[in-house]
Amino acid sequence: MKKFPFILFVFGALVLMAGAVQAQQLDLAFGVSGVKGTSASNAGTNFFPQDVGGGAFPTFSGDFLLHKHLGIEGEASFRATQNISQGFEPFRPIFYDFGAVYAPPLGKRASLELTTGIGGESVRFYTGTITCNFFQCTNFVSNNHLLWEVGGGIRAYTWRNVFIRPEAKFYLIRNNFEFSSNHATRIGVSLGYSFGR
Repeated sequence: MKKFPFILFVFGALVLMAGAVQAQQLDLAFGVSGVKGTSASNAGTNFFPQDVGGGAFPTFSGDFLLHKHLGIEGEASFRATQNISQGFEPFRPIFYDFGAVYAPPLGKRASLELTTGIGGESVRFYTGTITCNFFQCTNFVSNNHLLWEVGGGIRAYTWRNVFIRPEAKFYLIRNNFEFSSNHATRIGVSLGYSFGR
C-alpha cells in the first residue's frame, strides 16, 4: 500500500520526538477495526447515499506521554480492501489524526486512554486509468476532508509492557458529501507495547 512509507515515517518521527523531549512513556500499537457510518437508506438531504463503513480497517497508532499522564498521539486507519460506491466505483477511505492523549492508570495492570485531535479523511476513488506526475503514478483520485476525532480505550497489560486495547473513536468529518452523513464511528482492538512504563 502506498501509505505504508508515510505510516513508517510518522512512527519514526514519534520515536525521535519522544527521545528529544524526554517523554515519560512511548506507546506503539497495531490493531484492526470496523467503521460504521449512517446507512445509505438514511442519508441526509445534502449527502450521497453511501455508507463509509464496512470491511476491516488496519490501524497504526502511537503516543508519548510528556507530563504525568498527558501527551500527544497520532493514528492512521485505512480500509484493507476496496469498497464499491453505488455498484460501480471502487473506493477506499483512510482516517488519520494527531492530537492529545490522557492516560491515567487504573491500577497496576491497566490504564484508561482518552484522545482528541484533528486530522483528515482521505477517500481514494479508483479510476481504472493510471496518471503520472514527476513523483509518482497513481490509479486513483483523492478527496480530502478535515475531521475532528474523540475517543477512548482501556489498555490491559497482559505480559510486562505488552497491552491489548479495546477502543472506540468518533469522527466528525467536514463536507463529507461522498457519504451518507458527516460522521463515522470506528470500533476495534489493538495490540501494543509501552516503552518506559
